[in-house]
Amino acid sequence: MRKRPHSQTFSSSQRGSAARAPGERAQSAERTRSAEQTKSAERSKPADHGARPSGPRAEPKSHGEAGSAPWLWGHHAVTAALGNPARKILRLVATEETAEELRLKDGTAPVEPQILPRDSIAKLLPAGAVHQGVALLAKPLKPWQLEDVIAHLGTQERAVIVALDQVTDPHNIGAVLRSAAAFGAAAVVLPDRNGPEVSGTLAKSASGAVEHVPLVRVVNLNRALEQLKKAGFWSVGLAGEAEATLASHKLTGRVCLVLGSEGDGLRRLTRESCDLMARLPTQGPVASLNVSNAAAIALYEMVRAG
Repeated sequence: MRKRPHSQTFSSSQRGSAARAPGERAQSAERTRSAEQTKSAERSKPADHGARPSGPRAEPKSHGEAGSAPWLWGHHAVTAALGNPARKILRLVATEETAEELRLKDGTAPVEPQILPRDSIAKLLPAGAVHQGVALLAKPLKPWQLEDVIAHLGTQERAVIVALDQVTDPHNIGAVLRSAAAFGAAAVVLPDRNGPEVSGTLAKSASGAVEHVPLVRVVNLNRALEQLKKAGFWSVGLAGEAEATLASHKLTGRVCLVLGSEGDGLRRLTRESCDLMARLPTQGPVASLNVSNAAAIALYEMVRAG
């Protein structure tokens, strides 16, 4: 049984020095003062970078993201976001039927939805988005830091974290989050570089889990694994060629499961940062698994072993 102990200046205009008649000098001085007043007024005006709307800034009508606020869609993703007090809701759109379902869920709708037909909702979202008659525009959640997760665990002896190496597909990351929520993982960690934002696609794949499981972005995954080791975590890299199965290691306590992309797997430096390597007991002509499926099985194994 393995268990790690806790441990700028503008120049003035040059004037001509030739002698003039008194009347001419007076007229010239008046023209100079007028010109300087005009220039001064022009300098005091704000630079015009194009027409600006008056009043509140309107929400973009194009599909995709609205600045830093992502559209979320689908029943599970939207209802989970509506139920999260940390979410700042900007806009809720739904078909008449779906809006009634939202109201009936707890007697009231937390945000009054704008009733739109299905095709109008689809125009707000990326092509192919399966919105199920509801979509939500909301501010992103405050990002988690790894030290926040460690502090949140406190003295908890048993915990599982999933770390993803070179996994960039939002569908896969969303599915891993969903499994992490289902099996009680404390967080999902991934490198910030090339990592997708929490878009509607990711949130839909996570089926509401983005509201419950911290998604931690780190600059350097290897340093993050070292940080977790200092917090009492064993880092276990999953690879099909590993000699021992995950179950055979009989891991208890705090464990970080490290998974690589389906094509390239774990990078060399990531492997070297792991305490142990393990495999899942797959067999037959198709022995490899999608990373999200592998994460689900590994998380189940950790629950079963506990």
